[in-house]
Amino acid sequence: MDPTKNTSVPCPVKTEPLKDGPEIAGQPYSITILKEGYCQSLPDGSAHADGTISLLQGPKNILVDTGGPWDRDFLLSRLKEKGLDPDDMNIVVGTHGHSDHIGNLGLFPGATLIVGCDICQGDLYLPNQLAEGEPYPIDDHVSILPTPGHTGRDVSVLVKGTSMGTVLVAGDLFERCTDEDTWKELSENPAVQVVSRQKALQTADVIIPGHGGPFRVSRNVEN
Repeated sequence: MDPTKNTSVPCPVKTEPLKDGPEIAGQPYSITILKEGYCQSLPDGSAHADGTISLLQGPKNILVDTGGPWDRDFLLSRLKEKGLDPDDMNIVVGTHGHSDHIGNLGLFPGATLIVGCDICQGDLYLPNQLAEGEPYPIDDHVSILPTPGHTGRDVSVLVKGTSMGTVLVAGDLFERCTDEDTWKELSENPAVQVVSRQKALQTADVIIPGHGGPFRVSRNVEN
């Protein structure tokens, strides 16, 4: 499937920050935002940045992005608050290969690791078609979706059945709720990313972006 092809006409959407807190209840999966990402530009052109870390708890424990290596102790502490040790994680997803999203993969050697389009269990790499544009199902409620553009091999995690509907943990597909002034300058392929973003906005009821708080998506709105 060519990710640049989009024959449907997207319906109008509106996005607004979610003010319900860092936890989204659900059945069978709940979602907790362990750390809300941020990105702060500095006058000299550098930036302070760290990625959002999200935890799915249900039939499987799934961590989506691990923050940077400076987050090691913070991440272990937040998992402990949820009654979890690194060995309890079944799946750890790195939405893409930037250091502020995969800096703590080494804490989870026993988990299935999904980094971009690579899926491995230890040194065993599993076949999949993420790079060809096909989803990778975890179970009936969670799937890994290819959402390229920010890099060539980004993925997002789609979660169905939450109290707020379908949630997309999107990595840097979206920087934050209102990111129109920044995402293109950070994108390796804006033309591809805009298609991935449009598809996400037509699918998800809530999006958890890579460097900001979650936001709600409303479709079929009046212009």
